[in-house]
Amino acid sequence: MGEDVRLRAVVALAQSMAAAHTPRESWRAAAAGACSALAGSFAALSVWERDHGRLKVLVNAGERAADEEEFPDGETYPVHRFPEITEFLHEQWAGGGAPRAWVETAEGPAADEHGYSHQRVDALRQRGRGCCVVAPIVLHGRAWGELYVARAVGQPVFDRDDADFATVLASVVAAGIAQQERLEEVRRLAFTDPLTGLANRRAVDVRLDEAIERHRSDGAVVSLVVCDLNGLKRVNDTLGHATGDRLLERFGSVLSLCGAMLPGALAARLGGDEFCLLTVGPTADEVVKVADELCERAGELKLGEGVACGVASTGDPIGAVRSARRLFRLADAAQYRAKAARSRGPVVAGRDDTVLSLADTPPATSQDRRRFRDARRP
Repeated sequence: MGEDVRLRAVVALAQSMAAAHTPRESWRAAAAGACSALAGSFAALSVWERDHGRLKVLVNAGERAADEEEFPDGETYPVHRFPEITEFLHEQWAGGGAPRAWVETAEGPAADEHGYSHQRVDALRQRGRGCCVVAPIVLHGRAWGELYVARAVGQPVFDRDDADFATVLASVVAAGIAQQERLEEVRRLAFTDPLTGLANRRAVDVRLDEAIERHRSDGAVVSLVVCDLNGLKRVNDTLGHATGDRLLERFGSVLSLCGAMLPGALAARLGGDEFCLLTVGPTADEVVKVADELCERAGELKLGEGVACGVASTGDPIGAVRSARRLFRLADAAQYRAKAARSRGPVVAGRDDTVLSLADTPPATSQDRRRFRDARRP
């Protein structure tokens, strides 16, 4: 393979990883790009899970065997079966060398190659592959995992030049993974409340829009629990904002705990002393039961004065819900009603006769702490 061809392959690999929008797309691009660049028939990208002492396959690309899935959930291998991961790589770097790829064949180790593994040779034979090249992936100065590219029986065996090229490809993959991790961190921060670690309002808006679309398409039950933490201003004014932040954090933990009782629930801080739970699937009764639990636990928090909690669910008689705004407005109205009535439990739209009318004609006096969200919109 000429230098120009290899350069184009490197550029194509980098571009395809840069264009990926999710980690899975990035992994697929890495494996498929390396497979094509090395004229292989199969490629895999794996990560070294240090805490579990295993090599976990993230993606399989190319001509997969019957037992190989593209994105396997449980394809892992104990690291002790692959000593080169913990010994060969570490020893080479400790001696000042750079990580290099190596070649193995179904007949045994290639000449003068490190990293020979009986397990890899057995796998080649079982899956009808004649040879493979294994390239370490190094991220932030540590072994992150490996890039594995194989050729079928009858294809030319990888040579030292191929292994050196695989080393270059692995470095490109490492750069792509690092970029994807940075993007994921930016996305995480964009959708996370920094104080509590819960989702933020932006995350709720996105998830709720998706949930309403699902409700409209297949009738899935969508429920929203909106909570206003009572007594925060008093705590801030008398004990300081640091103590108020601790109260917010503690309630956030309670909300997260209660949210875990509802499969797939999103626990979020909307801002200030407002929080919410968003669920898709659980029945209205299940959500109300958890809201009851939430109110009880919030009432037991030191410093705080419980919560005002409102629930709106498409599983209750609240009329047609065609937009996220409508569900939010109903939950807001229920929460407002709970606050005004000093209710120790949740107020539920469709089960309290005043909530629907309150949502459609929200209070407008200057004394009200806030207006309902988008009150004039359907």
